[in-house]
Parts: sequence; structure tokens; C-alpha cells
Amino acid sequence: MAKVKTTFFCQNCGTQYAKWQGQCNACKEWNTIVEEVIQKPEKNDWKTPTTTIKKASVPLRIKDIDVSKEPRLDTYDGEFNRVLGGGIVPGSLTLLGGEPGIGKSTLLLQISLKLPYKTLYVSGEESQKQIKMRAERVNPNNNNCYILTETKTQNIFKQIEALEPDIVVIDSIQTLHSDYIESSSGSISQIKECTTELIKFAKETATPVLLIGHITKDGHIAGPKILEHMVDTVLQFEGDRNHVFRILRAHKNRFGSTNELGIYEMQGSGLREVTNPSEILISKKDEELSGNAIAATLEGMRPLMIEVQALVSTAVYGTPQRSATGFNAKRLNMLLAVLEKRAGFRLGAKDVFLNITGGITVDDPAIDLAVVASILSSNEDTALQKGFCFAAEVGLSGEIRPVQRIEQRILEAEKLGFSSIFVSKYNKISLKNTVIKIQLISKIEDLVDILI
Repeated sequence: MAKVKTTFFCQNCGTQYAKWQGQCNACKEWNTIVEEVIQKPEKNDWKTPTTTIKKASVPLRIKDIDVSKEPRLDTYDGEFNRVLGGGIVPGSLTLLGGEPGIGKSTLLLQISLKLPYKTLYVSGEESQKQIKMRAERVNPNNNNCYILTETKTQNIFKQIEALEPDIVVIDSIQTLHSDYIESSSGSISQIKECTTELIKFAKETATPVLLIGHITKDGHIAGPKILEHMVDTVLQFEGDRNHVFRILRAHKNRFGSTNELGIYEMQGSGLREVTNPSEILISKKDEELSGNAIAATLEGMRPLMIEVQALVSTAVYGTPQRSATGFNAKRLNMLLAVLEKRAGFRLGAKDVFLNITGGITVDDPAIDLAVVASILSSNEDTALQKGFCFAAEVGLSGEIRPVQRIEQRILEAEKLGFSSIFVSKYNKISLKNTVIKIQLISKIEDLVDILI
């Protein structure tokens, strides 16, 4: 029997050490270094060496390199295609992370059942019967999806050689283990080894692989940070389990933009694509209420109309409360200070609560003007005129600053039937013959005069 070899890994960043020490030299974290058993016997590739043809890479002049567009596999899911940049690239590795129970497995199973290609769905967490029960709610008549419950990579590759699928889905990478590493599943060495074997398989056969990854309590994908560097695309599936909406973002994409965004609605029959999220994020009501304002924002390249709700009330206790849901609380404090200093509103002794409807979080500074309008409306207890919307940033001196891609925001507001949009007068707008009225303002006092 071969001698058992052990080494030490940092659980936070994956740095390897010959012996234990208290602090990691790379990430400076304390007590993250643990001992793991490793034993690497002579190993073959995912395929036997006799059947693998390896072509040596040769240097090419940059002008001789072919830059023709790579063909992509259509996933038949518009939102997923949008985030990936047009579809799945052959030979790519895509890592999907998200909170437990958010719908990662449902999303990839649903895509697997939509595909007309031969797909192998490998699950290390659920039995075939459990997956079948979920599949019957989504698309029970698919004949191209094969389900395998296995965690050992060598057995998975044997089935892949026999089946020869067009796409492989792994649920999840933390459950896999390889015979070449003797540590337990989910350890840093196992995750690195299994991912390396899958990368080798994907690149040599041009078969795309989709991985599901667990996340830590901090929201980062579990395992070494190098896992995110190894794969081609890192997707994050996020949302509040108390709300029905789910958002798919790309944190890394070697084959497209990371600015795109996909929105889904969780239903009993699976995830439904939301093609026009603006109509869903704006609440339907029969009468106008104070404290509500509509903002024209951008998530990636997609324009969205969202509703901002504010409540301003007299502070019962000595210290006024400041609370924001879906919006940066520090930015809210800044906007309140601007209103007090530049517009003369005494908000220092009042409670202010702010909410972005739909359970989404917005970082776009262009919703500043809508936040200010909703606070003014609630403070005066007067509803804003129906059909008003806002798209501008507010500066510390009370100036209304321009925002990017303003024309795209204006057209989205016009499409949804808004009558007026408030923007900065410093925005360069070349739109002509628009139905919507574009109101140009330069400072916060102009907004106060118009609204109140």
C-alpha cells in the first residue's frame, strides 16, 4: 500500500502549504488552513491515452488567427441566452451559483428538458425518481434528457463515453469525488481535481459542461477562489425566497458581456421567463397614493421601470429611523441631507422608510431623482401626478446630473404609456417626435417647484 500523503490547504483561497500555520500568507485570514489527505497515483486522462489524440499548439501571427464567430448552442430559453451572450459555446464550462432553494437545479433541469440535443444530467444530490417527479411538472415528454445519479468522476466519464451527449450538466460540483484524491467530497483538493478533469473533457471533445455550485454564508461560491478562475462563465442566481422573482446575472463571461440580466418568475410548473419585467415591477392600483414614484433604471443593457415607495412620518422616539430595502442606506442618508440643506425640508426629526418593490436591489444612481420625489410626496402627503417618471442622479450641491443611455430609458417609459419623464438638462438627447414629454431640470429646487 502506498504511503498516505497529506498537505495543508487554506479553505478561503486554496493556497497550499507544507505544514500548518495560523494565518494564510496569501489572503491573511486566520485559522483557515486545514490538513487534507492527498494521494495521486499514476492517472490517465478522462479517456484512455490510446484513444486521445493530442495536437501540439504552435505560435501564430496575430493577423493569421481566425476570428470568425464561434457557433453557439441555442438553449431555447431567451433569458439564459441573453445572459450568456447568445447561447452556450461548445467546449465551455459554466458555473451557476446561488442560495439553497433558490431554484438552481430547477433552472438547469428545465433547460435540459427544453434542449433538442442529447443531454446528460448528472445529479449527486437527488435520486432519479425525485428528478423525474420535478421533470413531470416542467416538461414530461422530453426524449433527449438522460438522468444519472453518480458522484465518482471515473464512473461519470464511462457513461459519457457510452452515451456521447451534446451537453453535460453536473449538480453539483461539491458532491463529486475522484479516485486520484483521497480527501472527502467538497474539499478544496477534490473540487480542484474534479473541475480540472471536467475542463480537460470539455476542451478535448468540444462538449459544454454546466456546473451547479453551492455558496457560503457570505454569498461566495464554496471552495477555492481558483474555481471561478478555471471556468469560462460564472453565473449568479439570486432573489428572495419570499418573492416569486429570480434574477440571473453573469459575474464572469469569457464569451460575452457581464452586463446582461435575466429575470424569471417562480411558478408551480417551473421558472417562467419574464420578457417585460417593467409591467410586473410596477404595482397596479385604482387610486393614486402619496410616496410612490416611478424610476427608469437599467439592469445591464435592459431598461426597467421600477416603483420606489417612501414613507415619512414624525419620529416617535428620540432618534429618527432611516431604513432602506433594495437601496443603499448610506445613499438615502445623503439624499435626505441634500433635501434638508438645498430645499429647506426639515427631515432631521422624521422617520424615513424606503422600499424598492418586487424584492429587487438597485445600484443605479439614476433612481436618485425618483427617491427624492417619493420622499417629497410622502412628506407633503400628496400623490404625484399619474404618468410621471424620473431618470437622473442627484449631486451633493443639489444639481441634477446626467445619466448614461438616457434615450433608451425615455423610449422604455414611452412604450409603457408614461406622459412625462424628468431628466437632467445636461443630458444630450437627440430623440425627436416623441409622445412622452421630456422635462429638463438642472437643480433640485426645480423639481420641488414642479411637484409641490
